[in-house]
Parts: sequence; C-alpha cells; structure tokens
Amino acid sequence: MTEVEICKLKLMVVDDEPDNLDLLYRTFRRDFEVYQANHARAALEILDKEGEMAVIISDQRMPEMNGTEFLSRTVERFPDTIRILLTGFTDVEDLVDAINSGQVFKYITKPWNPQRLKALVEQATDTYRLVKKRTQELRRALRRESLFNAVTTAIRESLDYDSMLQKIVATIGETFEATCCFLRPVEGDCLTSDLFSYQDPQYNPSNGVFDPSELIEKVLATHEYQLTQGTDNGNPCHQLVVPLSYQQHLLAVLALYQRGSIHSWQDEDIQLIAGVAEQAALALSQAKLYQRLQEKQQQIRAELEVARQIQNNLLRQSLPDIKGVKVQACCYAAREVGGDFFEVFVHPKGDLWLAVGDVSGKGVPAALFMASAISVLRRELSQETPAEPNVVMQNLNHAMSDDLIGNNCFITLVLACYTPSTRELVYANAGHIYPLLWSSPTSATEQPHYLKVRSVPLGILPKWQAQSGRLVLNPQDTLLLASDGITEAMVSSNVFSSDNTGNGSQGFSRSMLNQDGLWQLLQQEPKPLSLAHLLTRIQANNQVQEDDQTILSLEVL
Repeated sequence: MTEVEICKLKLMVVDDEPDNLDLLYRTFRRDFEVYQANHARAALEILDKEGEMAVIISDQRMPEMNGTEFLSRTVERFPDTIRILLTGFTDVEDLVDAINSGQVFKYITKPWNPQRLKALVEQATDTYRLVKKRTQELRRALRRESLFNAVTTAIRESLDYDSMLQKIVATIGETFEATCCFLRPVEGDCLTSDLFSYQDPQYNPSNGVFDPSELIEKVLATHEYQLTQGTDNGNPCHQLVVPLSYQQHLLAVLALYQRGSIHSWQDEDIQLIAGVAEQAALALSQAKLYQRLQEKQQQIRAELEVARQIQNNLLRQSLPDIKGVKVQACCYAAREVGGDFFEVFVHPKGDLWLAVGDVSGKGVPAALFMASAISVLRRELSQETPAEPNVVMQNLNHAMSDDLIGNNCFITLVLACYTPSTRELVYANAGHIYPLLWSSPTSATEQPHYLKVRSVPLGILPKWQAQSGRLVLNPQDTLLLASDGITEAMVSSNVFSSDNTGNGSQGFSRSMLNQDGLWQLLQQEPKPLSLAHLLTRIQANNQVQEDDQTILSLEVL
C-alpha cells in the first residue's frame, strides 16, 4: 500500500479518436501516470507490459473490439482495476450487459463534462485505494485462516494429545520459517518435562544450541511475550517466546528461533503465533466445543427456517381469480432464503399488476433487500391512482438506491400493468431478462415476441429513467416473466426429449437453458400450461440449483 500511496497511480485511456485521446491525456497527466491506446489490442499490449492500472477509461465504440469486450478481458487478470466506460445514449443494451457482468464501475456519456469526469475518476481512485487496502486485509485474514485451518487439521488428525502438540509445533515452525521451535507445557507456573520440538532440516546446531531459558523465565513472571535479536557466529538471529494463556492461566510457552533473517517477527506475526498456540491448550476441550458448534448450527438452521417461512409469506400465497385471465407464479430460493420475488396485485380500479424481480447475490443480504423492495412496491401500487410502471420504477429506485449502492447491490425488475377491459399491457424493465409473449396455438417454427424495452437495473444510478413499453394482448396470448435462475439453469440435452424421464443421464451433455431452450420447453408443455410442471422438468435436470428460480405467467382466455 505504501507504493500505491507514494507513486502516481497508473491510468489508461483508450479511444480511437485522437482528439479525445489527447484531451483525456492532458486532463489527467499531472495526477496520474497516463498510458494511451488508440484501440483495444494496443491497450492489451500495454497491460501485458506495464501490469495493473488503477483506472481504465475506455470508449465503447471502437473498431475490431468494443469497449465492453475489451474491459471484460481485463477483469480476470486485474480484478482491482476500476473501469469507466465512455458511451453514447444509443448504447443502453451494451451498458446493461457491462454493468450486469461487473465489468464497469461507472459510465459517462459523450460529450462529457470535464469536471464531472475528474470527479468520477477521483471517486474511482478512492475506490481503488480502498480495494487495495481491503485486499491486503483479506490477504492477512486468509493467512490467519489458513494457519488456523492447518492447526485445526493437525488437532483432528492426531491420535493423542502428545502427537497433536508435536504437529502444532511443526506447523508453526514451517509456516513462520523458524530455524527451530519448541513448546513446553506449564503446570503451576512451572515448566513440565515434556518437550515438543521442530527443527529446520537444513539447520546444523553444531555451532550452538538454541537456549531461550532467560526469555522463558520472564514470560513465566510477566505472562507477556518476549522478543530479542542478536547475532550467532556473525549471522543475525531472533528469539521469540510466546505465553499460552487460557482464562488468565498460563498453560504453556512456545519458543521460536530464527537464524539468518534480517527482519524480526512483526506484531502481526506474534499475535498470530500466540493465537495459534492457544489452540493447543484448547485441544482437550475440542469435543465440547464441537458439541456447542453443532448446537449453534442447529440454531442457525432453525432461524433460517423461520426466515424462509417469513420470506415465503411475503409472497402471494394465493393468486387472484380474475375474469378473462389466468395467473400462475412459482418461486424457489437456491438457499433457505433468496433474492428473487414476484408480485401479483389487483388494484381496486381493476388493473392487474405483475412483477418479477431479482436482487443481486443470494442468501440473507439479498432476502433483506427483497423484502424491502416488495414493501416499497406494494406501497406504490396501493395509491389511489398508481403511476405508470416506469414512474413506479423511478420511485422504487429513489427509495432504495442509496442502500443498494452503499452495499454494492442492484435489483433487476420487470413490472407490468394489465387492464382487463382494454387488454392493454404497459410494462417497464430495469435490467431484467426479456419477457416472452406468444399466442396459442403455436407452430414448431414460431418464435415468441420478446418485449425488449429495457433500461439499467435499480440501484445502479441515483436516478432511474426509461420509457414504458405498450401493447395490446389478444385472446389466447400468454405473457411469461422469469428470473435468470430459470434461463441460466444447467440442464442435460435430454430435457428436450419427449420421453425425458428427468434423471439427467450422464450420456447427455449439459448446457445452460437460455431463453431459446425455455421456449422449446414451453412448446412441449401440455395444455393448459402448468408452471409447476415446467419447473419440475427443469429442476429434474438441474442437479444443483445455483440460483433462485422465479417464473410468472399471464394467460388471456
């Protein structure tokens, strides 16, 4: 982190227009080490040579490779890089895909406001620094977790107490590259005769033996770690003795010796060593701790089951019976709770409102945003005269965007209002997959009508804007809304066979269902359409449900 703070951060600008490229360079050259590329392949070559950039600003419309494709190629190699896309108002579809796939931090439209772009880049660099800081914290946490896991494994694999302590000493010695290391149990503030030791195979103790007796006496008296450094035959050496205390009782001392290293152990290492050593003292109580863990897990499972019931009760338990239409809906969470939801709301004035939404992520965080979204949506729809779907979306985004943006979450949602008297359907789509519309009966070559009016997900921008789509439904028309847990389900090829038994035979290849595959299944479904039967076919071939699955249909009779 020190290098990132002291040196100028690297920034890359990619644009095929020389004037734009020069303007971007002159805008940021004083504050950044700026790299320029006039096309995506040149930018990739620069990345190969120079490595990670703090920020990449790329134009969307470029020859050979557009901006979103270029940025997508940098995600895996440089996950911490902040990506900004320069785009025109006509690039909404590319923008939605880029945001949904996590390639783009922010976007800015051409022609850009220089001050706004500077502010955005400043925000991006702050984010980059924060990500780097968090990455280092995560790396330390992973190191700690890795060592604790190694010690825990040693405890579980040991046949008796002595062999367990021996494995712990070996694990600590190897992890911290100690020349030698030993552990001495303590009883009544006195060392026992037991000794558990580790020694680097390349260490030759012929010139002297590691003797930390003075440090051990100080640890016995103070119950605090002792660290010294000196020389051994002209080589720097370090001695560390760490007390092992449990409930204010000294149970053992752990001594480490390192020869030939210039740098001594840091406080972080010492604390980590002390924490690991403490596990040895707790080894005898592992059975009881395991029992408590089982009880805790049982409690968590029970609480999640209650949460699942509460979330399930938030969804409509019974669907309205409306003359002239038939509504079906199913929702299955991938875990105990999830982020998918649907809504079927009949307004007193007769309009039928339908919605299917998907909160990014899974589990409890997504479920909390899902509950909030349903609450706000029902409040909007309960107005005496609800606004049009696109305005309802704006209000929903206004109510939740701060929390969503603050937690790096977003919601894809399609909201439709159907008026039975006129059969008019008005809908708005916030980054959700396209709704399907078809008329029965269908032929084998017929394709559904995809409702393609769409904008970005909720929670991406402080202000959400889009137009509503409008159309008139005819008798025998069916509208289908689904979440990406349906279209992204991995199914075997035999799901499309008429004699499919749903056993997912290993003789068939597996692939993502996609909307085209969903349409094939819909054509094969017996009439009348049953969403429960359709989901049974999909789930029978989807061995592991990776994502929440929600589907809703409206049939005009």
